[in-house]
Amino acid sequence: MGLGNLFFIALITFSVALVTYNILISSNASLQQDFPHPYSLQTSSNNNKRFLFHTAVTSSDSVYNTWQCRIMYYWFKKFKDNNNNNLESGMGGFTRILHSGQPDQFMDEIPTFVANPLPPGTDQGYIVLNRPWAFVQWLQQTHIKEDYILMSEPDHIIVKPIPNLATKGHGAAFPFFYIEPTKYENVLRKYFSQDKGPITNIDPIGNSPVIVSKESLKRIAPTWMNVSLAMKKDPETDKAFGWVLEMYAYAVASALHGVPNTLYKDFMIQPPWDKEISKTYIIHYTYGCDYTMKGELTYGKIGEWRFDKRSYDPVPPPKNLTLPPPGVPESVVTLVKMINEATENIPNWWS
Repeated sequence: MGLGNLFFIALITFSVALVTYNILISSNASLQQDFPHPYSLQTSSNNNKRFLFHTAVTSSDSVYNTWQCRIMYYWFKKFKDNNNNNLESGMGGFTRILHSGQPDQFMDEIPTFVANPLPPGTDQGYIVLNRPWAFVQWLQQTHIKEDYILMSEPDHIIVKPIPNLATKGHGAAFPFFYIEPTKYENVLRKYFSQDKGPITNIDPIGNSPVIVSKESLKRIAPTWMNVSLAMKKDPETDKAFGWVLEMYAYAVASALHGVPNTLYKDFMIQPPWDKEISKTYIIHYTYGCDYTMKGELTYGKIGEWRFDKRSYDPVPPPKNLTLPPPGVPESVVTLVKMINEATENIPNWWS
């Protein structure tokens, strides 16, 4: 990277940091506690239009992230195209935020914004640290016509049209059992001081899946970036949070800007622990699924039948994956069937 590019990135980072600092110092607004009733359709008093959300997915240019993004976009597009007249759906546009700094061969297949990665060495091998910085660039440099944004991830598969669950003052988010602000209050007080309120103002969420107003995210994103960087530089915080550090950083940033989140357990499921599709909107296939041929879960031990996204790190999954044996839960069967449909229909799949 040339000196000019380094200077440019440093200048932007410094400017964002200064703005964030001023926001944090001057802000004394309390958090809202009056969570609204869930509803899927919001209308504007001006033109009676739906308030749609724009789906944004951050990604590296690795094969691993890319095949997941292609499958994710296939299902997004299918539900979007087949439900344009569905008033329950809040699905608007889609952007893959590619934080490699350069275009790839899938720019024509997936709507893509190319963001610069962090300067070399900044992420310390923790690549998701590029996520908040990528969002900052996208929000600053792109015109987004929708009023809300859904932050999603490559390993999400949409299983039905998603309504806009957020409101102007509240985000809508999935609660993670392993995000425990009260357990780590001593650590979090470095970033969320006593004068900001009780530690319970920090919601047990990450940045994804979250639906939040565009204007709120424009305020949150720079703080999210700077809190993430500060947490990673602090050995105590880095040790405490590990691979979910950036998730804690978003939760802190959202609380600092007075944007609480309505928590929706049905927002997504995570096989193999969640067994039924039920009312969910997203399958998150972060965990490996291992079973005997009798349909018995063997988690922690490679099964006779298995699907684990990490098996397809260097190469994408082939078409027509073998379906699970009888007795395997609906969530896992649906996941594999949806991957198979996508790989069969996406043009020029790798195998």
